[in-house]
Amino acid sequence: LVHVVESGGGSVQAGGSLRLSCLASGYTYSARYMGWFRQAPGKKREGITAMDTGSGAAVYADSVKGRFTMSLVDAKNDKNTVSLQMNSLNPEDTAMYYCAAGGTWSLQDIEYIYWGQGTQVTVSS
Repeated sequence: LVHVVESGGGSVQAGGSLRLSCLASGYTYSARYMGWFRQAPGKKREGITAMDTGSGAAVYADSVKGRFTMSLVDAKNDKNTVSLQMNSLNPEDTAMYYCAAGGTWSLQDIEYIYWGQGTQVTVSS
């Protein structure tokens, strides 16, 4: 079992930045791959970035490429911590952001087993 908790988020004006953090704890052997997803009201959940915590390599959706950066903060003692630095935010980035962990390196939410409760990001124009 893996417990996932996000932190950070909040409100910012367009052009600003925010940083989210995510801690996955427990049997992290089954949580090698971690991803960030977001869901705006009335829209489908979107995978925006995913990382192989074993190598630190990450992939990004086109919608955030060049603006968002996922980093591995720490991975030891049954705890994986990653961050999501979000720059040049615009109102279209407003959504609930979720961190997920699982056994596949993918931007597809179906591939992830463990999910956090989400943290709200609101960008005003």
